[in-house]
Amino acid sequence: YLEELMAQYRNHPLISITVDPHAVYTCSPDLLKRLKTVAEKHGAAYVIHLSETRDEVEGCRAKYGHTPVMHLDALGILDSQVVADHCVVLTEPEIDLLAHRGVKVAYCPESNMKLASGVAPIPELLAAGVTVGLGTDGAASNNDVDMFGEMDTAAKLHKVHRLDPTVMSAETTLRMATLGGAKLLGADKSIGSLEVGKKADLIVLDMNKPHLTPMYNIPSHLVYAATGADVAHSVINGRVVMRDRKLLTMDEDAVLARLREIGAHISGLVRPGRR
Repeated sequence: YLEELMAQYRNHPLISITVDPHAVYTCSPDLLKRLKTVAEKHGAAYVIHLSETRDEVEGCRAKYGHTPVMHLDALGILDSQVVADHCVVLTEPEIDLLAHRGVKVAYCPESNMKLASGVAPIPELLAAGVTVGLGTDGAASNNDVDMFGEMDTAAKLHKVHRLDPTVMSAETTLRMATLGGAKLLGADKSIGSLEVGKKADLIVLDMNKPHLTPMYNIPSHLVYAATGADVAHSVINGRVVMRDRKLLTMDEDAVLARLREIGAHISGLVRPGRR
């Protein structure tokens, strides 16, 4: 199935397939290595949860004799193809190793906060030269998956964690959310910034709102004041897919109605969580 999927989307202008083993505690060493071979064959990113929690690190150490980072390195997996999600629990030598191997990191602060995983050493990763992209994780551990809220959280979390208001600037945070994310996907030559020759992937915000007035610093405004609800238009590869907050490519009411049906079905199967 994976081979067929790779072949189907190999030259697709908008869709890229990645190889995503979940984590070292759910995938055997053999499976991790076999999937890396598939990723290498197709030039696909290899995306994996890595050192997300202390329990994961201690469990890996107990089972394999070393941490998740060192486990993957011993298997010959760590290289520039790898996108490591979370990376909350890292040592200084591991940060240096990730930088040396060219591993990229997907940072999901709100998920880490909700699950009480900890605070990832993002300033240290950036200082070491590691490419970091900002993400949301899934709805189960993030809920609104709002990238503007994620930027706000990412910047403020490190300020209060370090008691240093300069440790994570709005400019750095905005870069992680745009070009950093594109680099994680290996797509920074075509998206991630507005440059001649790149695809017209962009959003337009309505800045004529009380909470966005006045505006003195654009990066600061985008990170600390704007929300997803302020996005008026959305363009993908030059095609307008949302105009004046109206989706043009699908029947939004029908989709929401179907989602409510699915949600009601799921609610009948499981108990509400406490998170």
